[in-house]
Amino acid sequence: MDNSNSFSVVHNGIIENYQELKEFLISNGYHFLSQTDTEIIPNLIHYYYTKTTENTDKLLNAVHLACKDLKGSYAIEVICKDYPDTMIVARKDSPLVIGVGSEENYISSDIPAILSYTKNFYLLNDGDLAKLSKDAISFYDANLSPISKELKSIEWDVFACEKDGYEDFMLKEIYEQPKSVRETIGSRLKKNEKVNFDDIGFTKETLEKFNKIYLVACGTAMHAGLAVKPILEKLCHIPVIVDIASEFRYREPLIDKNTLCIFISQSGETADTIAALKLSKNEGATTIAISNVIGSSITREADFTIYTHAGPEIAVASTKAYTSQITLLTLLALYFAEVLECVPVEIVNNIKEELLLLPEKISEVLKDSSKVKEFAHKVYTEKDMFFLGRGTDYAVAMEASLKLKEISYIHSEAYAAGELKHGPIALIENGVTVIGILTDPYLVEKSVSNLQEVITRGAKTLVITNQELNTANYDEVINIPNTNSLISPILSVIPLQLFSYYISKEKGLDVDKPRNLAKSVTVE
Repeated sequence: MDNSNSFSVVHNGIIENYQELKEFLISNGYHFLSQTDTEIIPNLIHYYYTKTTENTDKLLNAVHLACKDLKGSYAIEVICKDYPDTMIVARKDSPLVIGVGSEENYISSDIPAILSYTKNFYLLNDGDLAKLSKDAISFYDANLSPISKELKSIEWDVFACEKDGYEDFMLKEIYEQPKSVRETIGSRLKKNEKVNFDDIGFTKETLEKFNKIYLVACGTAMHAGLAVKPILEKLCHIPVIVDIASEFRYREPLIDKNTLCIFISQSGETADTIAALKLSKNEGATTIAISNVIGSSITREADFTIYTHAGPEIAVASTKAYTSQITLLTLLALYFAEVLECVPVEIVNNIKEELLLLPEKISEVLKDSSKVKEFAHKVYTEKDMFFLGRGTDYAVAMEASLKLKEISYIHSEAYAAGELKHGPIALIENGVTVIGILTDPYLVEKSVSNLQEVITRGAKTLVITNQELNTANYDEVINIPNTNSLISPILSVIPLQLFSYYISKEKGLDVDKPRNLAKSVTVE
Protein backbone atom coordinates (compact mmCIF):
# COMPACT_ATOMS: atom_id res chain seq x y z
CA MET A 1 0.00 0.00 0.00
CA ASP A 2 0.99 3.63 -0.36
CA ASN A 3 1.52 5.99 2.57
CA SER A 4 -2.06 7.25 2.43
CA ASN A 5 -3.55 3.74 2.34
CA SER A 6 -5.44 4.80 -0.78
CA PHE A 7 -3.75 2.45 -3.28
CA SER A 8 -2.93 -1.22 -3.11
CA VAL A 9 -0.70 -2.98 -5.62
CA VAL A 10 0.18 -6.55 -6.49
CA HIS A 11 3.41 -6.80 -8.47
CA ASN A 12 5.27 -9.61 -10.22
CA GLY A 13 8.67 -8.66 -11.60
CA ILE A 14 11.67 -6.50 -10.71
CA ILE A 15 11.86 -2.70 -10.81
CA GLU A 16 15.49 -2.06 -11.70
CA ASN A 17 15.48 1.69 -10.99
CA TYR A 18 13.59 1.43 -7.71
CA GLN A 19 16.39 2.99 -5.66
CA GLU A 20 16.39 6.09 -7.87
CA LEU A 21 12.57 6.32 -7.67
CA LYS A 22 12.65 5.73 -3.94
CA GLU A 23 15.00 8.65 -3.42
CA PHE A 24 12.75 10.82 -5.58
CA LEU A 25 9.70 9.89 -3.51
CA ILE A 26 11.50 10.39 -0.19
CA SER A 27 12.46 13.88 -1.37
CA ASN A 28 8.75 14.48 -1.93
CA GLY A 29 7.75 13.47 1.59
CA TYR A 30 7.09 9.74 1.22
CA HIS A 31 8.41 7.16 3.65
CA PHE A 32 8.92 3.41 3.27
CA LEU A 33 8.18 0.47 5.54
CA SER A 34 10.15 -2.18 3.62
CA GLN A 35 13.16 -2.65 1.37
CA THR A 36 11.08 -4.06 -1.51
CA ASP A 37 11.05 -2.55 -4.96
CA THR A 38 7.27 -3.06 -5.07
CA GLU A 39 6.55 -0.45 -2.40
CA ILE A 40 7.63 2.38 -4.66
CA ILE A 41 4.82 1.58 -7.13
CA PRO A 42 1.73 2.52 -5.07
CA ASN A 43 3.51 5.61 -3.75
CA LEU A 44 4.51 6.67 -7.26
CA ILE A 45 0.89 6.19 -8.38
CA HIS A 46 -0.27 8.32 -5.43
CA TYR A 47 2.24 11.01 -6.39
CA TYR A 48 0.83 11.28 -9.92
CA TYR A 49 -2.74 10.90 -8.70
CA THR A 50 -2.40 13.99 -6.52
CA LYS A 51 -0.76 15.95 -9.37
CA THR A 52 -3.52 15.21 -11.88
CA THR A 53 -5.95 18.13 -12.20
CA GLU A 54 -7.34 17.35 -15.64
CA ASN A 55 -10.89 16.14 -15.97
CA THR A 56 -9.77 12.65 -16.97
CA ASP A 57 -9.76 9.17 -15.50
CA LYS A 58 -7.41 10.06 -12.66
CA LEU A 59 -6.67 6.49 -11.60
CA LEU A 60 -5.89 5.21 -15.09
CA ASN A 61 -3.80 8.28 -15.86
CA ALA A 62 -1.81 7.99 -12.62
CA VAL A 63 -1.02 4.31 -13.24
CA HIS A 64 0.02 5.13 -16.81
CA LEU A 65 2.38 7.91 -15.70
CA ALA A 66 3.86 5.73 -12.97
CA CYS A 67 4.49 2.90 -15.44
CA LYS A 68 6.36 5.27 -17.72
CA ASP A 69 8.86 5.82 -14.90
CA LEU A 70 9.39 2.13 -14.17
CA LYS A 71 12.39 0.34 -15.64
CA GLY A 72 12.55 -3.43 -15.47
CA SER A 73 9.79 -6.01 -15.61
CA TYR A 74 6.35 -5.87 -14.12
CA ALA A 75 2.84 -7.17 -14.15
CA ILE A 76 0.88 -4.99 -11.76
CA GLU A 77 -2.65 -4.81 -10.44
CA VAL A 78 -3.88 -1.62 -8.80
CA ILE A 79 -6.97 -0.90 -6.73
CA CYS A 80 -7.93 2.43 -5.19
CA LYS A 81 -10.39 3.26 -2.40
CA ASP A 82 -11.82 6.09 -4.53
CA TYR A 83 -12.81 3.54 -7.24
CA PRO A 84 -14.03 0.48 -5.28
CA ASP A 85 -15.43 -1.28 -8.37
CA THR A 86 -12.39 -0.77 -10.63
CA MET A 87 -9.07 -2.48 -11.12
CA ILE A 88 -6.19 -1.30 -13.32
CA VAL A 89 -3.59 -3.74 -14.65
CA ALA A 90 -0.43 -3.20 -16.69
CA ARG A 91 2.40 -5.37 -17.96
CA LYS A 92 5.94 -5.20 -19.30
CA ASP A 93 8.12 -8.29 -19.66
CA SER A 94 6.06 -10.22 -17.10
CA PRO A 95 3.06 -12.38 -17.97
CA LEU A 96 -0.50 -11.20 -17.36
CA VAL A 97 -3.75 -12.69 -18.63
CA ILE A 98 -7.33 -11.59 -18.08
CA GLY A 99 -10.01 -14.23 -17.69
CA VAL A 100 -13.56 -13.31 -18.66
CA GLY A 101 -16.45 -14.74 -16.69
CA SER A 102 -20.15 -14.00 -16.28
CA GLU A 103 -20.38 -10.71 -14.37
CA GLU A 104 -16.86 -11.32 -13.14
CA ASN A 105 -13.33 -10.93 -14.51
CA TYR A 106 -10.04 -12.36 -13.32
CA ILE A 107 -6.36 -11.56 -13.65
CA SER A 108 -3.52 -14.02 -13.33
CA SER A 109 0.06 -14.54 -14.41
CA ASP A 110 -0.83 -17.90 -15.96
CA ILE A 111 -3.85 -19.48 -17.60
CA PRO A 112 -4.06 -22.71 -15.50
CA ALA A 113 -4.48 -20.72 -12.28
CA ILE A 114 -7.96 -19.54 -13.35
CA LEU A 115 -8.92 -22.25 -15.82
CA SER A 116 -11.49 -23.65 -13.40
CA TYR A 117 -13.39 -20.33 -13.62
CA THR A 118 -13.20 -19.52 -17.34
CA LYS A 119 -11.83 -20.68 -20.67
CA ASN A 120 -12.02 -17.22 -22.26
CA PHE A 121 -8.97 -14.99 -22.05
CA TYR A 122 -7.52 -11.69 -23.16
CA LEU A 123 -3.72 -11.65 -23.55
CA LEU A 124 -1.88 -8.40 -22.88
CA ASN A 125 1.17 -7.28 -24.86
CA ASP A 126 4.12 -5.40 -23.40
CA GLY A 127 3.11 -1.86 -22.50
CA ASP A 128 -0.63 -2.58 -22.47
CA LEU A 129 -2.93 -1.42 -19.70
CA ALA A 130 -6.46 -2.55 -18.93
CA LYS A 131 -9.26 -1.15 -16.80
CA LEU A 132 -11.56 -3.79 -15.34
CA SER A 133 -14.86 -3.86 -13.57
CA LYS A 134 -16.92 -6.99 -12.94
CA ASP A 135 -18.73 -6.65 -16.25
CA ALA A 136 -16.47 -4.55 -18.51
CA ILE A 137 -12.86 -4.35 -19.70
CA SER A 138 -11.17 -1.48 -21.56
CA PHE A 139 -7.73 -1.80 -23.14
CA TYR A 140 -5.06 0.83 -23.78
CA ASP A 141 -1.64 0.84 -25.40
CA ALA A 142 1.57 2.31 -23.95
CA ASN A 143 0.41 5.80 -25.04
CA LEU A 144 -2.95 5.34 -23.32
CA SER A 145 -4.77 5.20 -26.64
CA PRO A 146 -7.80 2.85 -26.58
CA ILE A 147 -7.23 -0.45 -28.38
CA SER A 148 -9.28 -3.57 -29.02
CA LYS A 149 -8.34 -7.13 -28.10
CA GLU A 150 -9.39 -10.48 -29.47
CA LEU A 151 -10.96 -12.84 -26.94
CA LYS A 152 -9.26 -16.24 -27.08
CA SER A 153 -10.80 -19.51 -25.97
CA ILE A 154 -8.46 -22.05 -24.34
CA GLU A 155 -9.62 -25.60 -24.89
CA TRP A 156 -7.81 -27.21 -21.98
CA ASP A 157 -10.00 -29.53 -19.96
CA VAL A 158 -10.67 -28.04 -16.53
CA PHE A 159 -10.38 -31.51 -15.02
CA ALA A 160 -6.79 -31.62 -16.25
CA CYS A 161 -6.08 -29.06 -13.51
CA GLU A 162 -7.37 -31.45 -10.83
CA LYS A 163 -5.43 -34.32 -9.26
CA ASP A 164 -7.95 -36.89 -10.52
CA GLY A 165 -7.26 -39.37 -7.70
CA TYR A 166 -3.47 -38.98 -7.69
CA GLU A 167 -1.77 -37.92 -4.47
CA ASP A 168 0.16 -35.12 -6.18
CA PHE A 169 0.06 -33.22 -9.46
CA MET A 170 3.61 -34.32 -10.23
CA LEU A 171 2.70 -38.01 -10.02
CA LYS A 172 -0.40 -37.40 -12.15
CA GLU A 173 1.67 -35.58 -14.76
CA ILE A 174 4.30 -38.34 -14.85
CA TYR A 175 1.53 -40.84 -15.60
CA GLU A 176 0.01 -38.56 -18.23
CA GLN A 177 3.13 -38.83 -20.41
CA PRO A 178 1.82 -41.54 -22.75
CA LYS A 179 -1.06 -39.20 -23.55
CA SER A 180 0.99 -36.00 -23.76
CA VAL A 181 3.56 -37.59 -26.09
CA ARG A 182 0.81 -39.12 -28.23
CA GLU A 183 -0.99 -35.78 -28.53
CA THR A 184 2.24 -33.91 -29.27
CA ILE A 185 2.86 -36.34 -32.13
CA GLY A 186 -0.80 -35.81 -33.05
CA SER A 187 -1.42 -35.09 -36.70
CA ARG A 188 2.23 -34.25 -37.40
CA LEU A 189 3.25 -37.86 -37.91
CA LYS A 190 1.15 -40.62 -39.44
CA LYS A 191 2.37 -44.07 -40.37
CA ASN A 192 3.97 -44.20 -43.83
CA GLU A 193 3.58 -40.44 -44.30
CA LYS A 194 6.00 -37.52 -44.20
CA VAL A 195 6.18 -35.35 -41.10
CA ASN A 196 3.73 -32.47 -41.33
CA PHE A 197 4.86 -28.96 -40.41
CA ASP A 198 2.74 -27.03 -42.89
CA ASP A 199 2.46 -24.27 -40.27
CA ILE A 200 6.18 -23.59 -40.78
CA GLY A 201 6.47 -24.57 -44.43
CA PHE A 202 10.26 -24.32 -44.78
CA THR A 203 11.63 -25.03 -48.26
CA LYS A 204 14.87 -26.82 -48.97
CA GLU A 205 16.37 -23.50 -50.03
CA THR A 206 15.38 -21.92 -46.70
CA LEU A 207 16.91 -24.71 -44.62
CA GLU A 208 20.09 -24.84 -46.67
CA LYS A 209 20.83 -21.19 -45.92
CA PHE A 210 21.09 -21.90 -42.17
CA ASN A 211 24.71 -22.41 -41.17
CA LYS A 212 23.88 -23.13 -37.53
CA ILE A 213 20.95 -23.75 -35.22
CA TYR A 214 20.68 -22.39 -31.70
CA LEU A 215 18.47 -24.10 -29.13
CA VAL A 216 17.95 -21.54 -26.37
CA ALA A 217 16.13 -22.21 -23.10
CA CYS A 218 16.43 -22.39 -19.32
CA GLY A 219 16.42 -25.28 -16.85
CA THR A 220 14.50 -28.37 -17.94
CA ALA A 221 13.69 -26.88 -21.35
CA MET A 222 17.43 -26.40 -21.93
CA HIS A 223 17.97 -30.07 -21.07
CA ALA A 224 15.36 -30.95 -23.69
CA GLY A 225 17.51 -29.03 -26.17
CA LEU A 226 20.60 -31.00 -25.13
CA ALA A 227 18.70 -34.25 -25.59
CA VAL A 228 17.80 -33.43 -29.22
CA LYS A 229 21.08 -31.80 -30.29
CA PRO A 230 22.46 -35.19 -31.50
CA ILE A 231 19.42 -36.02 -33.61
CA LEU A 232 19.28 -32.57 -35.20
CA GLU A 233 22.94 -32.73 -36.15
CA LYS A 234 22.73 -36.32 -37.40
CA LEU A 235 19.63 -35.76 -39.54
CA CYS A 236 20.28 -32.22 -40.78
CA HIS A 237 24.07 -31.95 -40.95
CA ILE A 238 23.84 -28.47 -39.44
CA PRO A 239 25.85 -27.50 -36.31
CA VAL A 240 23.59 -27.16 -33.27
CA ILE A 241 24.45 -25.02 -30.24
CA VAL A 242 22.45 -25.42 -27.04
CA ASP A 243 22.61 -22.30 -24.92
CA ILE A 244 21.25 -21.04 -21.62
CA ALA A 245 19.02 -18.06 -22.34
CA SER A 246 20.41 -15.92 -19.50
CA GLU A 247 23.95 -16.40 -20.86
CA PHE A 248 23.02 -16.12 -24.53
CA ARG A 249 21.53 -12.66 -24.25
CA TYR A 250 24.60 -11.09 -22.64
CA ARG A 251 27.30 -12.69 -24.75
CA GLU A 252 26.84 -10.98 -28.11
CA PRO A 253 26.17 -14.35 -29.80
CA LEU A 254 27.24 -14.81 -33.41
CA ILE A 255 23.84 -14.75 -35.09
CA ASP A 256 22.64 -13.27 -38.35
CA LYS A 257 20.14 -13.88 -41.14
CA ASN A 258 21.67 -17.32 -41.74
CA THR A 259 20.97 -18.47 -38.18
CA LEU A 260 17.94 -20.44 -37.01
CA CYS A 261 17.15 -19.84 -33.34
CA ILE A 262 14.69 -22.14 -31.57
CA PHE A 263 13.41 -21.03 -28.17
CA ILE A 264 11.87 -23.52 -25.76
CA SER A 265 9.61 -22.58 -22.82
CA GLN A 266 6.80 -24.56 -21.24
CA SER A 267 4.94 -21.47 -20.08
CA GLY A 268 6.08 -19.22 -22.91
CA GLU A 269 6.70 -16.54 -20.29
CA THR A 270 10.30 -17.26 -19.25
CA ALA A 271 11.84 -13.79 -19.05
CA ASP A 272 15.39 -14.66 -20.13
CA THR A 273 14.15 -16.77 -23.04
CA ILE A 274 11.86 -13.99 -24.30
CA ALA A 275 14.72 -11.47 -24.07
CA ALA A 276 17.02 -13.82 -26.00
CA LEU A 277 14.35 -14.21 -28.68
CA LYS A 278 14.01 -10.45 -29.09
CA LEU A 279 17.80 -10.13 -29.39
CA SER A 280 17.87 -12.80 -32.11
CA LYS A 281 15.12 -11.10 -34.09
CA ASN A 282 17.00 -7.80 -33.92
CA GLU A 283 20.04 -9.55 -35.42
CA GLY A 284 17.99 -10.91 -38.32
CA ALA A 285 17.80 -14.56 -37.27
CA THR A 286 14.80 -16.75 -38.09
CA THR A 287 13.03 -17.62 -34.83
CA ILE A 288 10.84 -20.53 -33.77
CA ALA A 289 9.06 -20.71 -30.41
CA ILE A 290 8.20 -24.01 -28.76
CA SER A 291 5.66 -23.61 -25.98
CA ASN A 292 2.84 -25.40 -24.21
CA VAL A 293 0.67 -22.30 -23.76
CA ILE A 294 -1.26 -20.84 -26.68
CA GLY A 295 -0.91 -17.08 -26.99
CA SER A 296 1.93 -16.81 -24.46
CA SER A 297 4.49 -14.03 -24.82
CA ILE A 298 7.13 -16.12 -26.58
CA THR A 299 4.63 -17.27 -29.20
CA ARG A 300 3.65 -13.72 -30.03
CA GLU A 301 7.27 -12.64 -30.51
CA ALA A 302 8.61 -15.49 -32.66
CA ASP A 303 8.43 -15.75 -36.45
CA PHE A 304 6.96 -19.23 -36.11
CA THR A 305 5.36 -21.13 -33.25
CA ILE A 306 4.84 -24.84 -32.70
CA TYR A 307 3.05 -26.19 -29.66
CA THR A 308 3.54 -29.18 -27.46
CA HIS A 309 0.22 -30.63 -26.41
CA ALA A 310 1.06 -31.63 -22.87
CA GLY A 311 -1.98 -29.94 -21.34
CA PRO A 312 -1.66 -27.86 -18.18
CA GLU A 313 1.36 -28.75 -16.05
CA ILE A 314 0.71 -27.71 -12.46
CA ALA A 315 3.66 -29.18 -10.53
CA VAL A 316 6.66 -26.87 -10.44
CA ALA A 317 9.04 -29.68 -11.41
CA SER A 318 8.44 -30.29 -15.11
CA THR A 319 7.89 -33.85 -16.32
CA LYS A 320 5.40 -34.26 -19.15
CA ALA A 321 6.33 -30.87 -20.66
CA TYR A 322 9.96 -32.06 -20.90
CA THR A 323 9.18 -35.29 -22.73
CA SER A 324 6.71 -33.43 -24.97
CA GLN A 325 9.40 -30.89 -25.86
CA ILE A 326 11.83 -33.65 -26.84
CA THR A 327 9.09 -35.31 -28.87
CA LEU A 328 8.23 -32.12 -30.74
CA LEU A 329 11.88 -31.23 -31.40
CA THR A 330 12.47 -34.76 -32.69
CA LEU A 331 9.54 -34.34 -35.08
CA LEU A 332 11.03 -31.03 -36.21
CA ALA A 333 14.41 -32.71 -36.84
CA LEU A 334 12.67 -35.41 -38.90
CA TYR A 335 10.81 -32.74 -40.87
CA PHE A 336 14.05 -30.87 -41.60
CA ALA A 337 15.68 -34.15 -42.68
CA GLU A 338 12.88 -34.93 -45.12
CA VAL A 339 13.04 -31.46 -46.63
CA LEU A 340 16.84 -31.43 -46.88
CA GLU A 341 17.14 -35.05 -48.09
CA CYS A 342 20.67 -35.25 -46.70
CA VAL A 343 20.48 -38.61 -44.89
CA PRO A 344 19.26 -42.03 -46.07
CA VAL A 345 15.49 -42.44 -45.98
CA GLU A 346 15.88 -45.66 -43.96
CA ILE A 347 17.40 -43.79 -41.01
CA VAL A 348 14.57 -41.26 -40.95
CA ASN A 349 11.89 -43.94 -41.33
CA ASN A 350 13.32 -46.01 -38.48
CA ILE A 351 13.14 -43.06 -36.07
CA LYS A 352 9.62 -42.22 -37.24
CA GLU A 353 8.47 -45.79 -36.61
CA GLU A 354 10.07 -45.82 -33.16
CA LEU A 355 8.55 -42.45 -32.29
CA LEU A 356 5.05 -43.73 -33.02
CA LEU A 357 5.65 -46.62 -30.61
CA LEU A 358 6.80 -44.39 -27.74
CA PRO A 359 3.41 -43.78 -26.03
CA GLU A 360 2.93 -47.54 -25.66
CA LYS A 361 6.48 -48.00 -24.42
CA ILE A 362 6.10 -45.17 -21.87
CA SER A 363 2.99 -46.94 -20.57
CA GLU A 364 5.07 -50.10 -20.22
CA VAL A 365 7.67 -48.24 -18.12
CA LEU A 366 4.92 -46.86 -15.88
CA LYS A 367 3.23 -50.22 -15.26
CA ASP A 368 5.54 -51.14 -12.40
CA SER A 369 7.50 -48.60 -10.36
CA SER A 370 8.12 -50.90 -7.38
CA LYS A 371 11.89 -51.23 -7.97
CA VAL A 372 12.31 -47.47 -8.24
CA LYS A 373 10.26 -46.93 -5.09
CA GLU A 374 12.22 -49.54 -3.17
CA PHE A 375 15.59 -48.06 -4.14
CA ALA A 376 14.35 -44.57 -3.25
CA HIS A 377 13.45 -45.87 0.21
CA LYS A 378 17.01 -47.17 0.64
CA VAL A 379 18.77 -43.92 -0.23
CA TYR A 380 16.41 -41.04 0.66
CA THR A 381 18.46 -39.99 3.71
CA GLU A 382 21.61 -39.40 1.69
CA LYS A 383 23.13 -35.95 1.17
CA ASP A 384 24.88 -36.43 -2.20
CA MET A 385 24.18 -38.40 -5.37
CA PHE A 386 25.78 -38.64 -8.80
CA PHE A 387 24.30 -39.28 -12.24
CA LEU A 388 26.41 -40.63 -15.10
CA GLY A 389 25.72 -41.00 -18.81
CA ARG A 390 27.27 -40.70 -22.25
CA GLY A 391 25.79 -39.10 -25.36
CA THR A 392 22.06 -38.57 -25.04
CA ASP A 393 22.24 -40.39 -21.68
CA TYR A 394 24.32 -37.51 -20.32
CA ALA A 395 21.50 -35.08 -21.20
CA VAL A 396 19.11 -37.32 -19.26
CA ALA A 397 21.56 -37.44 -16.35
CA MET A 398 21.49 -33.64 -16.13
CA GLU A 399 17.70 -33.53 -16.15
CA ALA A 400 17.44 -36.33 -13.57
CA SER A 401 19.92 -34.55 -11.32
CA LEU A 402 17.94 -31.33 -11.59
CA LYS A 403 14.70 -33.13 -10.67
CA LEU A 404 16.31 -34.59 -7.57
CA LYS A 405 17.63 -31.19 -6.50
CA GLU A 406 14.32 -29.45 -7.17
CA ILE A 407 11.99 -31.58 -5.11
CA SER A 408 14.13 -33.55 -2.62
CA TYR A 409 16.75 -30.87 -1.79
CA ILE A 410 19.49 -33.51 -2.06
CA HIS A 411 22.71 -32.26 -3.58
CA SER A 412 23.37 -34.08 -6.84
CA GLU A 413 25.67 -33.75 -9.83
CA ALA A 414 25.52 -35.08 -13.37
CA TYR A 415 28.67 -35.93 -15.29
CA ALA A 416 29.51 -37.23 -18.71
CA ALA A 417 30.79 -40.67 -17.69
CA GLY A 418 34.01 -40.21 -19.64
CA GLU A 419 34.86 -37.25 -17.41
CA LEU A 420 34.78 -39.36 -14.27
CA LYS A 421 38.55 -39.71 -13.97
CA HIS A 422 39.10 -36.03 -14.67
CA GLY A 423 38.12 -35.07 -11.14
CA PRO A 424 34.67 -36.27 -10.02
CA ILE A 425 35.86 -39.74 -9.03
CA ALA A 426 37.61 -38.09 -6.06
CA LEU A 427 34.13 -37.61 -4.58
CA ILE A 428 33.19 -41.29 -4.76
CA GLU A 429 33.50 -43.09 -1.44
CA ASN A 430 31.90 -46.04 0.29
CA GLY A 431 28.10 -45.84 0.31
CA VAL A 432 27.70 -42.95 -2.15
CA THR A 433 24.82 -43.47 -4.61
CA VAL A 434 25.57 -43.33 -8.33
CA ILE A 435 22.84 -43.57 -10.97
CA GLY A 436 23.91 -44.69 -14.43
CA ILE A 437 21.92 -44.36 -17.65
CA LEU A 438 22.92 -46.81 -20.41
CA THR A 439 20.83 -46.84 -23.58
CA ASP A 440 23.32 -46.33 -26.41
CA PRO A 441 24.61 -49.67 -27.75
CA TYR A 442 27.73 -47.96 -29.16
CA LEU A 443 28.70 -46.59 -25.75
CA VAL A 444 27.45 -49.24 -23.36
CA GLU A 445 30.82 -50.99 -22.87
CA LYS A 446 32.53 -47.73 -21.99
CA SER A 447 29.70 -46.76 -19.63
CA VAL A 448 29.85 -50.16 -17.90
CA SER A 449 33.58 -49.61 -17.41
CA ASN A 450 32.92 -46.20 -15.84
CA LEU A 451 30.34 -47.68 -13.47
CA GLN A 452 32.76 -50.41 -12.47
CA GLU A 453 35.17 -47.70 -11.38
CA VAL A 454 32.66 -46.32 -8.86
CA ILE A 455 31.58 -49.79 -7.72
CA THR A 456 35.17 -50.70 -6.79
CA ARG A 457 35.20 -47.58 -4.61
CA GLY A 458 32.10 -48.70 -2.69
CA ALA A 459 29.31 -46.83 -4.49
CA LYS A 460 25.74 -48.06 -4.48
CA THR A 461 24.44 -48.17 -8.05
CA LEU A 462 21.10 -47.80 -9.77
CA VAL A 463 21.15 -48.43 -13.53
CA ILE A 464 18.52 -47.45 -16.08
CA THR A 465 19.05 -49.44 -19.28
CA ASN A 466 17.63 -51.22 -22.29
CA GLN A 467 20.88 -53.09 -22.96
CA GLU A 468 21.98 -56.62 -21.99
CA LEU A 469 23.94 -56.22 -18.76
CA ASN A 470 25.22 -58.45 -15.99
CA THR A 471 22.69 -57.26 -13.42
CA ALA A 472 24.58 -58.90 -10.55
CA ASN A 473 27.14 -56.10 -10.72
CA TYR A 474 24.64 -53.42 -9.61
CA ASP A 475 22.44 -52.80 -6.59
CA GLU A 476 19.38 -52.22 -8.77
CA VAL A 477 18.70 -52.34 -12.50
CA ILE A 478 15.58 -50.83 -14.08
CA ASN A 479 14.98 -52.21 -17.54
CA ILE A 480 13.13 -50.05 -20.07
CA PRO A 481 11.96 -50.98 -23.58
CA ASN A 482 14.47 -50.81 -26.40
CA THR A 483 14.23 -47.95 -28.88
CA ASN A 484 16.46 -45.91 -31.18
CA SER A 485 19.15 -44.40 -28.94
CA LEU A 486 18.51 -40.93 -30.40
CA ILE A 487 15.02 -40.84 -28.87
CA SER A 488 15.77 -42.93 -25.77
CA PRO A 489 15.78 -39.82 -23.49
CA ILE A 490 11.98 -39.79 -23.68
CA LEU A 491 11.91 -43.24 -22.07
CA SER A 492 14.96 -43.31 -19.81
CA VAL A 493 14.03 -40.18 -17.88
CA ILE A 494 10.71 -41.57 -16.63
CA PRO A 495 12.05 -43.95 -13.95
CA LEU A 496 14.27 -41.10 -12.78
CA GLN A 497 11.31 -38.72 -12.50
CA LEU A 498 9.66 -41.35 -10.29
CA PHE A 499 12.91 -41.79 -8.35
CA SER A 500 12.98 -38.11 -7.40
CA TYR A 501 9.26 -38.17 -6.64
CA TYR A 502 9.49 -41.14 -4.26
CA ILE A 503 12.54 -39.75 -2.47
CA SER A 504 10.68 -36.48 -1.89
CA LYS A 505 7.66 -38.38 -0.55
CA GLU A 506 9.90 -40.42 1.78
CA LYS A 507 11.23 -37.13 3.17
CA GLY A 508 7.70 -35.78 3.70
CA LEU A 509 8.20 -32.79 1.39
CA ASP A 510 5.71 -30.84 -0.72
CA VAL A 511 6.36 -32.44 -4.10
CA ASP A 512 4.31 -30.00 -6.17
CA LYS A 513 5.59 -26.77 -4.61
CA PRO A 514 9.27 -27.06 -3.71
CA ARG A 515 10.77 -24.22 -1.73
CA ASN A 516 12.12 -21.10 -3.46
CA LEU A 517 10.88 -22.15 -6.91
CA ALA A 518 8.14 -20.88 -9.22
CA LYS A 519 6.46 -22.60 -12.15
CA SER A 520 7.15 -19.75 -14.55
CA VAL A 521 10.40 -17.85 -14.00
CA THR A 522 9.23 -14.46 -15.18
CA VAL A 523 12.19 -12.40 -13.91
CA GLU A 524 15.92 -12.58 -14.54
